[in-house]
Amino acid sequence: MNKKVLILSGSPRKNGNSDILCDEFMRGAEESGNRVEKIRVAEKNIGYCKGCYYCKNSGGECVIKDDMAEVLQKMIDADVIVLASPVYFYSIAAQLKAVIDRTVARWLEVKDKEFYYIMTAADDVKESMETTLACFRGYADCVEGAKECGVIYGTGVYEKGEIKNTPAMQKAYLMGKSV
Repeated sequence: MNKKVLILSGSPRKNGNSDILCDEFMRGAEESGNRVEKIRVAEKNIGYCKGCYYCKNSGGECVIKDDMAEVLQKMIDADVIVLASPVYFYSIAAQLKAVIDRTVARWLEVKDKEFYYIMTAADDVKESMETTLACFRGYADCVEGAKECGVIYGTGVYEKGEIKNTPAMQKAYLMGKSV
């Protein structure tokens, strides 16, 4: 069965290391017959949640008029969500965190998703990514019927493109292919 796969690339750098891994995951998932869309979050106009809860009394409509309504609908419609981010101070990039926070407007509609996580860091040990992974898992814990299906650690990469000749590239491709 082909699935709708939504990749949320949180890297602020186009063709940055985590963004490149997203492309490899996408290549594998498409080759397996899935419908895949990658959104570079940094290229969208998405403000941060103000915690006003306007959405609570307006049928899930957010008071902020930006690109998030479109992104959120795609999250609701997807079968698979890939969250990808470089590790910034042991956490996820602010651009992706804003997306996660803004799902509050319709968070009960984001359900029954398969989740994959992609992380990259200059540090060369996986343990440095555990807090970032906890952020991803924290979001998935709030999604009814969420299922974690895979984690990709791109370690020891800092400069743009350093990920290209690492085992993480093959892992991202194969993980995408397995969707």
